[in-house]
Amino acid sequence: MPGVRVLVGTRKGAFILTSNRKREKWKIDGPLFPGWEIYHMTGSPADPDRLYASQTSAWFGQVMQRSDDGGKTWETVGNDFHYEGETGTHQYYDGSQKPWEFKRVWHLEPSLDDPDTVYAGVEDAAIFRTTDGGMTWSEMPGLRNHRSGPNWMPGAGGMCLHTILLDPENRGRITIAISAAGVFRSEDHGETWAPSNKGLVSAQLPDPDAEVGHCVHCIAMHPSRPDTLFMQKHWDVMRSDDAGATWYEISGDLPTDFGFPIAVHAHDPDTVYVVPIKSDEHHFPPDGKLRVYRSRKGGNKWKELKKGLPKKDCYVNVLRDAMAVDAADPCGVYFGTTGGQVFASNDEGDSWEAIAKYLPTVLSVEVQTL
Repeated sequence: MPGVRVLVGTRKGAFILTSNRKREKWKIDGPLFPGWEIYHMTGSPADPDRLYASQTSAWFGQVMQRSDDGGKTWETVGNDFHYEGETGTHQYYDGSQKPWEFKRVWHLEPSLDDPDTVYAGVEDAAIFRTTDGGMTWSEMPGLRNHRSGPNWMPGAGGMCLHTILLDPENRGRITIAISAAGVFRSEDHGETWAPSNKGLVSAQLPDPDAEVGHCVHCIAMHPSRPDTLFMQKHWDVMRSDDAGATWYEISGDLPTDFGFPIAVHAHDPDTVYVVPIKSDEHHFPPDGKLRVYRSRKGGNKWKELKKGLPKKDCYVNVLRDAMAVDAADPCGVYFGTTGGQVFASNDEGDSWEAIAKYLPTVLSVEVQTL
């Protein structure tokens, strides 16, 4: 029976969790690359056995890995990430200008139809692309060279490009998000870019309605309705119905509108999931109760989902790339925590089970429906 493969990146290696379509019993394989930070591990929509992983270490730097057999074996591929042309500078917290410096790959986004083509979002913020299965990487410099680039400033986690959305209908359109610069969109396959932040308000900025500078945590899209985007921002859950040209708030009755991940149901583009946490300082669930919230109406009206989740004394966080959905029916929802748990729901979020309890801090979760 075809099944589900959950790809988990952690502070100390990667893990692959597998189950059949019932998603009742799980096998855990790993750690892969033990001791290394795996910021992101993901699979190709065009070939589910083609996996990519970003392996990084403060001591040894960045290594890129590829598997052609669903994670059974891995090959080290190209790791040459060079900014193109004059590097230029960007703003820093103290108002000084710092040169762009490559630190690590935060996010990998495979092409929708070619397993050899992958986009990489990196820190310091830029977008790279490979068309030969990761052997070589080239910057798409139009983004970093945008006129606003010198005004981009790191968020608390670094100036990272963490979200890449590929439009399945308009193949020239790419939408990305940078912490803490905001959303940018390209209509010409990444040659040129424009800010896409109209409607975002950030009280922390000197100009709350600034063109750039907003701390966007994550953006999600349903492939059947790519003009509708959902955003978890540094305060505020937002929605766009015009491919990011304008945004409006849908936080509604959430207990707090601060959080990191956001995900859309696999079969219903109006069903959205978030994990609210307390403030931009504390980064833990309100009252120590871990909860997922689901809206069936595209926002504003949210339902607390708590069955099977910790009811007290829980002070973990869920990071921006650590939530995903499968395409089974009913839809499965998954998220990982900074406490090393991976929670899964095989009934659209109505009930939850910890399918891994003692992993290192979870940095990313992706799901493949096989």
